[in-house]
Amino acid sequence: MPIDKFRILESTYVPLPAENVDTDQIIPARFLKATDREGFGENLFRDWRYAADGTPNNDFVLNKSEYSGKILVGGKNFGSGSSREHAAWAIHDYGFKVVVSSFFADIFKNNALNNGVLPVTVSSEFLIKIFQAVEKDGKQKLVIDLQNQSIRLNGHVEIFEINSYKKNCLLNGFDDIDYLLNKKDKIEAFEA
Repeated sequence: MPIDKFRILESTYVPLPAENVDTDQIIPARFLKATDREGFGENLFRDWRYAADGTPNNDFVLNKSEYSGKILVGGKNFGSGSSREHAAWAIHDYGFKVVVSSFFADIFKNNALNNGVLPVTVSSEFLIKIFQAVEKDGKQKLVIDLQNQSIRLNGHVEIFEINSYKKNCLLNGFDDIDYLLNKKDKIEAFEA
């Protein structure tokens, strides 16, 4: 799965105000049989999106036509639970490029960054503003500027933190191997 270069993303967003969303809710364990990163998006939040008989749950946010976009906004403590990388794969495969929350589990945060999904941590107050704005207008947009590490909602801006190495990788569309290959000339010069 190639990682796209990330600079600025302006997009509508999908609100999921639930707190303590764990990786088993993101992608249930019964779907972890594949090792290929493709195809997990269809089972993102499977047990919330569909009834046991496979019919869509019309009350779940991903099944509501008024919400769409490349940004998922979750409640506090997003990605807790097991360390499954498949959670980040499912989010990416569904089409999300960014997940916003007021707190991320560390392992999920790293898995997201390793798979081209930018986790943006905002204050609890800013998160409330984001949810309130989309409640009033489902086509509300967020602007994520990775270079300046900022998130903007209308006139409100917050700065977010990101590891400088991972920022560099996302800006250039590198995974860890691509990063090393990019340094091949310097590595060979050092070895010589």
